[in-house]
Order: sequence, then C-alpha cells, then structure tokens
Amino acid sequence: MRVLLVSTYELGHQPLHVASPAAALQAAGHEVRCLDLSVQMWDPVLVEWADRVAFSVPMHTAMRLAMQAAEAVKRDRPELPVCFYGLYAPVSRDLTLGRIADRVIAGEYEPALVAWVGGEQGGEELQLGRGSFERPARDLLPPLERYARLAQNGEETLVGYVEASHGCVHMCRHCPVPTVYDGRIRIVGVDTVIADIEQLVALGARHITFGDPDFMNGRKHSLAAVRAMHERFPELTFDCTVKVEHVLEFPEVWPELSAAGCLFVVTAMESVNDDILVRLDKGHTARQAADAIALVREHGIEPRPSWMPFTPWTTVEDVVELLDFVAANDLIGNVDPVQFTIRLLLPEGSLLLDHPDMLPHLGGYDAERLSWSWTAADPSIDELHSRLSALVESATAADEPPARTYERIRAEVGAEAVAVAGSTDGRPRLTEPWFCCAEPTEGQFGFARSPAG
Repeated sequence: MRVLLVSTYELGHQPLHVASPAAALQAAGHEVRCLDLSVQMWDPVLVEWADRVAFSVPMHTAMRLAMQAAEAVKRDRPELPVCFYGLYAPVSRDLTLGRIADRVIAGEYEPALVAWVGGEQGGEELQLGRGSFERPARDLLPPLERYARLAQNGEETLVGYVEASHGCVHMCRHCPVPTVYDGRIRIVGVDTVIADIEQLVALGARHITFGDPDFMNGRKHSLAAVRAMHERFPELTFDCTVKVEHVLEFPEVWPELSAAGCLFVVTAMESVNDDILVRLDKGHTARQAADAIALVREHGIEPRPSWMPFTPWTTVEDVVELLDFVAANDLIGNVDPVQFTIRLLLPEGSLLLDHPDMLPHLGGYDAERLSWSWTAADPSIDELHSRLSALVESATAADEPPARTYERIRAEVGAEAVAVAGSTDGRPRLTEPWFCCAEPTEGQFGFARSPAG
C-alpha cells in the first residue's frame, strides 16, 4: 500500500507522530510518504499518489486543522480511505466518522494503524495495548532547520523532539489525556529513544525536548533515558514537562537533571486561584507553584509555566493576580504571551462535564470547535478574553518582544505597571510561541488557501 501520513501541527517540532508510525508502516512492507502542513504546502499530487491517507491529531489545534485538510481529500477523492489517529482522533466523531474519516484510532495507535493500512476493517477506537516501537523515520520529514529552535543568550540551536512515555497517571479534569489513557502510561523503550536521539544529533540537533505529558510519571524510566543520553552525548541540553507536585515530590532528581543538561522545565500551573485549582484537580496550590519555581531555580533550571487564565469561574482579579504572580516570581521572560489567553477547552469526555460547579455555565457541544461551549460567571471575562486574544495574536505576528506584550496585557486588564527590565534576557526557550490548547490562528489555516490547495 502507498500511505500518505499528514501532520498539521506538533508545537513547532518535527512531527514524531508521523515519523514513528511511518517506520512501523515501512517495517510492515508499505511505501510511505509524509507531509507536514505546519511547514509545507498542501500537495494534491501526494493525495493522488496515495492508496490511503492518515492524519496525525495529537492535540486540539492539530485536529481542527486536520478536519479541514481531510475535507479537501474527500472532496477530490471521495473513495480514498482516510484515518485520524492520535489523542484527539475520537473527538467530534459524529462530524468526522463516515464523512471525512473512515477510521479513528486513539491511544497506542500504531498496531491498529498498520492493520488498517493492511486492509483490516473496523476495530476498537481506543487502543491501550503495550508494544514496542521502531526507530522513527526522520528521513521522510523536512529538516530540523524548518522547525522551532532553542533560543538562549542571543543564540539559536536546532532541537529534536522525543517521547519516553505516553499517557499520564494523573486525572486533571481539564486535560484531554485522561479521557484516553484513564490514568495509564505506556513506555517507549530506552534503546528506541536513544536511537532516535542519535539520528536527531546526526541531523544537527543540539537540544532535545522530552515531550512526555509528564516526565516524572515513570521516574526511573525517564532517569534511565536521561542518563543514557548524557553518557552518549554529554554536550546535549534538554527540557521536559513535569507537574508542580512532582517537582516538589522528587527534589533529589533536580541536581542530576541539571548536571545532565536540563535547561528548563515546562509545568502546568494553570491558575493562582486555589479554588479553581481544586476544581481542576491539579494537585497543587499557588504557594506550592512558587515553591516549585524556587526549587528548580536552586539547581540552575528555569521554570516555564503554562497557564489557563480563562475558566467559567475566572474574575478580572484572578487575571491580575496571575500577572502579578508572574512578575513577583521573575517569570516575565519565561511565559509566552499566548499563555495569558488560554481558555478552557471541554472536549468530548472531559472530566469537567459532570462537575457540579461546571453545570450552571455549560452550553451545547460545538463539533467544529471540538469543545463544549461555556460562559463565564462574569460576562466581562468573555469580552476580556477576546480582547487579549486579538492583542496577543497581532503582537506575535509582529514579532513584538514578549515583555512589551506583557506590559500591554497588564494595561488592558487595568493592572498597575511593573518594572520588567532585566526580567527577559537570556532565558532558554523554544522559538515556537503557540500552544497545544490555543485555538489555531488564521495563518495556521493558510494551507487550505494556498495555490497548491
């Protein structure tokens, strides 16, 4: 079979969730080509070549973009079998399955994807079996130079993206991962991870992002991967994602991770309102978030918080307090401005849907936006979100310095000005400013309007 694998968005990274299944399909004897719409134009010639097309949808933005791309496939070749695979594949199945998709697969999708390409009909949507993985087929993808880089002290470095595990043992109510993995994790073998890192280094990577939903879910496994990487490539730096409670629970790991090259840790702090954190079942308080920041910095590692300021229970005072927390903890240079505009998404199966505090605010399901609608208790919050979203999108498009955007956000919400000088210089970050829970921009939909489309 000739298989076209399509990625629409993987947070600015070279798409692992195309490279890995591509290797599995090649090992099964299929011919594979790949297309990444985040850096390449839509190519109808590839669609014409393919016997089957599969879209990687590991996150909200990717799924929204893939739905539009799949419409183009079915318009031009309605008989061509199409599959959505990844975390968001089952979302809005009433809108996709049988219309723009013939198969959807979530979880550990690779064996079922190979079976579908091989002609198997039907099969469970959710796959959580344990398995092994091939070394990802990076040679089928655009070069690392086309993707996000590590920026630090005025220099930029090529970045490779790997995952040592899938899923999460936690059940944060706002997160889409528990709706698929239900508190489980699945491990990618250390040998496979290191083999992938080896080829990424050969392609020019000097920094590695471990994209596991939480790198400390399988702490011993993750440390084994870091140790093996550091022994093989001692010059490499890396970043990872860790929950606040795990940062504090395992203080002994941070000296070792720092010595092994950890530059920064992404951690989902979400809010500084403790009542909202309880509703989300985040497992930490605002005070503990500040403690986690201090702990990793004690070992020379920078925190890069992710936030979700807009929920049904948010007040303007909450937004101001979050902005003040960022300033008080010297995080202005550590937060991409889009983080100040993230609005709660409620995909199908969200653990918040039956929460008693959510019910008064819940509206209908919007299949195209992949989320249940909701309105804020304070009507001015929805208006504020719209204003800040427009401000940040235009500032990002204009390449405005994040510190300047932060100042404008403070002014927009009526917060007093704070000094930001010295808070933004040299902090390690990736050059991709967008985020998996952010709504896609008009620019990201641009592939559908290109001459090739």
